[in-house]
Amino acid sequence: MKSNIVARKYEVTPDIKSRLEKKLAKLDKFFPEETSATVTFSSKRGRDNVEITIFYKSMTYRAEVYETDVISGIDKAVDIIERQIRKNRTKLEKRLRDNAFEQAPDEGYEDIAEEKITISRNKRIEVVPMSAEEAVLQMNLTSHDFFVYKNDKDAKINIVYKRYDGGYGLLEVE
Repeated sequence: MKSNIVARKYEVTPDIKSRLEKKLAKLDKFFPEETSATVTFSSKRGRDNVEITIFYKSMTYRAEVYETDVISGIDKAVDIIERQIRKNRTKLEKRLRDNAFEQAPDEGYEDIAEEKITISRNKRIEVVPMSAEEAVLQMNLTSHDFFVYKNDKDAKINIVYKRYDGGYGLLEVE
């Protein structure tokens, strides 16, 4: 797996880099060599942030961890991604590398029963042209975590959402 390291106001030492490569090697059994991982290191309020994002075949695997120690943050982030893959094993076997789950025994992982996905509610919405700021206002007024709207500039469907850090995100359709 190829890794792209991004450091935002953070110095990545050779020890951190070697630990990262060692931990990402655990995920090589799931992905072919051409898969790329973007690892972002930053520091906020005295805590180190490790964000690992893996893009492969239209799927995105992502983990973000805040820790006081960056090494433990790397360990936890890789474990989160591995847990995501193992939890959704049957759904992902078609998308991941052939024999990805046959190569290594599931040491230390209990067999997680596959959860059945059920849609409990179907709702129709009217998509109204507005700006992103208006969409955030509407989202806050309805107390939802996201809001779908039509961009008033290019008439494309966009989504605004609340982020865990208190900010807002914008998804734009290409």
